[in-house]
Amino acid sequence: MTGDGTGAGPWPDLPPGQRPAGRWLASHYGKVPQVDGERWRLTVRGATADGGLTVLDRGMLAQMKFVEVAAALHCVDRHSVTGLRWGGVRLADVVAAAPPEEGAHHVLLAASRGYSSAVLLEDLLAPDALLATHVDGQPLTREHGWPARVVLPHLYGFKAPKWIAEISYHHTAQQGYWEARGWHPRGRVALEERWAHQG
Repeated sequence: MTGDGTGAGPWPDLPPGQRPAGRWLASHYGKVPQVDGERWRLTVRGATADGGLTVLDRGMLAQMKFVEVAAALHCVDRHSVTGLRWGGVRLADVVAAAPPEEGAHHVLLAASRGYSSAVLLEDLLAPDALLATHVDGQPLTREHGWPARVVLPHLYGFKAPKWIAEISYHHTAQQGYWEARGWHPRGRVALEERWAHQG
């Protein structure tokens, strides 16, 4: 894999402002949670089309089409891990199984231990946006998000929670953990959207 960026400079195969990471180190808020894979559930709630909530378990996800996407992981600290091959189900398929009501374009992704991030619905519908369960042909390790993590290659890593537990739809913009602390509400890598003051 040569990268998925459009930047120039010493690493032209990476997005602007990024440099290659020496190795893939686990980076996360708080301690690694000990999630019970058999009891793990993904809840979809909020402004849903049917007004209720949907609970998906690993068995239900296994019935969806498994896909693989080659995509780098771009950290907001300017390091990128390239050459990763993610496996899982498209988040677009999850949204199709539990859609939002019309006009609910904002999403809050909540994970174990109180972490959350705010994205737009269109971010989840991107063709390479995954609910990932595997990387490089192997199940995710606990440190890297097992049993499931969000992968949004066009956004910085802080937008894509590990140990994902809930997707909630909203009609107004939300703030997750880092957004409430001054990080960018959108976080697009190609535009170097790191800080809230960038607009």
